[in-house]
Amino acid sequence: MARVKGGLNAKKKHNRVLKLAKGYRGARSNQYRIAKQSVMRALTSSYAGRKERKRQFRQLWIARINAAARMNGLSYSKFMYGLKLAGVDMNRKMLAEMAVADADGFKTLAELAKSKIA
Repeated sequence: MARVKGGLNAKKKHNRVLKLAKGYRGARSNQYRIAKQSVMRALTSSYAGRKERKRQFRQLWIARINAAARMNGLSYSKFMYGLKLAGVDMNRKMLAEMAVADADGFKTLAELAKSKIA
């Protein structure tokens, strides 16, 4: 039986990693061993980054809601509590969008929250 060498598969594996490392500086984009380490780290960071992005957006929405609520004489926590008592089931993304784009609509919600708290 003929001898089978693994060169083709190794080359394919190397090329896959080097393709992912395209654009990296220096040896990181040319040498397999170094590129592999850089790519592994980058993929780990990108996974973590996708989770982090969700946290950062929620933080941004809360900051926007808080600013708009304070313009209407409420703190963020009192505003959200008032909405909960009023039965308004609206997510933070939409509330933040309202705070930026529709100030009158947000003011209406703030008045509703105030009336439910008092």
